[in-house]
Amino acid sequence: MECCESLTTQATSRRALLLGGASFAAWAYLPKFARAADGRDPRLVVVILRGALDGLATVAPIGDPDYAGLHGAIALKADGPNAAMMLDPFFGLHPAMPEFARMYRAKQAAVVHAVATSYRDRSHFDGQDVLESGFAGPGRVQSGWLNRALEALPKGERVMSALAVGPTTPLVLRGAAPTVGWAPVALPQAADDTAMRLLDLYQHRDPSLASALTQGLQLEKQAQGDDMKPKPGAGGVAAMRLVARGAAKLMAADDGPRIGALAFDGWDTHANEGGPVGRLAQLLGGLDGALAEFESGLGDRWRDTVIVVATEFGRTARINGTEGTDHGTGTIALLAGGAVKGGRMITDWPGLKPANLYQARDLAPTIDLRAVIKGVLHDQLGVGERALAETVFPDSSPVKPMKGLVA
Repeated sequence: MECCESLTTQATSRRALLLGGASFAAWAYLPKFARAADGRDPRLVVVILRGALDGLATVAPIGDPDYAGLHGAIALKADGPNAAMMLDPFFGLHPAMPEFARMYRAKQAAVVHAVATSYRDRSHFDGQDVLESGFAGPGRVQSGWLNRALEALPKGERVMSALAVGPTTPLVLRGAAPTVGWAPVALPQAADDTAMRLLDLYQHRDPSLASALTQGLQLEKQAQGDDMKPKPGAGGVAAMRLVARGAAKLMAADDGPRIGALAFDGWDTHANEGGPVGRLAQLLGGLDGALAEFESGLGDRWRDTVIVVATEFGRTARINGTEGTDHGTGTIALLAGGAVKGGRMITDWPGLKPANLYQARDLAPTIDLRAVIKGVLHDQLGVGERALAETVFPDSSPVKPMKGLVA
């Protein structure tokens, strides 16, 4: 079951999604940092989970005495079958994310909890607009904060190539700056004709990109075997790994993109959300696999990589009558990558007592997502604080960059 808004706007939204539930855009026309004083050549990947992730089900506050009663049949537990993986004595990670748990233990992943954008209503369309545009309210602009961050990067040697896979460039990466070599491509759910579509397009537009795409995505194997085909019935879950695998191989190249943006659809869990197993578990398994694909595909580049996973808003603290959750407010953001100062739960936990819930129904947000993103952009890519406050996230001076997210 999906909410009415997501059904009625999906076909016409400028963030139209891939049929397989995943899309990818990357920008490589930016400074190459390999010759910087510290020898780093950083990568940044932004993953947007469209539909509103249930942060309380993904990283569960098992130690909060009110959590189990609110989340009822879908609440995670610290022991028993399909137990949560405890990140500390209070918070447990969903059992569908063992790769993220491993990264967390290796201090290459972190969780920011009770986080939200500045948006406080519950429209997917407007929430995604705020998340991707970087403005305090919806409908303000047609460019995205990541694109504006690219324009504010320090000067340096330029990498002259770019790639986008998807029917439209995600809003977060759209704007006035030129996207060299960009062209939209549809990735079907079954992925059966991806090779022909991509190769035909790029052979005519840019043979060098076609060659890189053939190697990076291993499309020749896809055309003849099962190496990169989503398994039957897996749909968008398998597409997450597929898109991440191709993106990682492209971004690992010395002349490949340094910055990528991915969008994964389907996180609107109004009914039959499931607890440690079920629909949400399948989606989280796909996300977990995508993060692992980046780690393996980036190779040595992983050590200089930060992945930011964010969603437009959270879900209600109390489950509804169909064992799902409705549109909420506070949620989580995830950080992963070799450059992350990880192994940490970052939160100012508000508690789940009725008096502490936002509007008596939601996890109250105590951290502004813009502070998290600003901290990553400043420490990972060197974007200045003034540009962050005035250009990247306009009129956001009171929201200071979070320090110490990048090792």
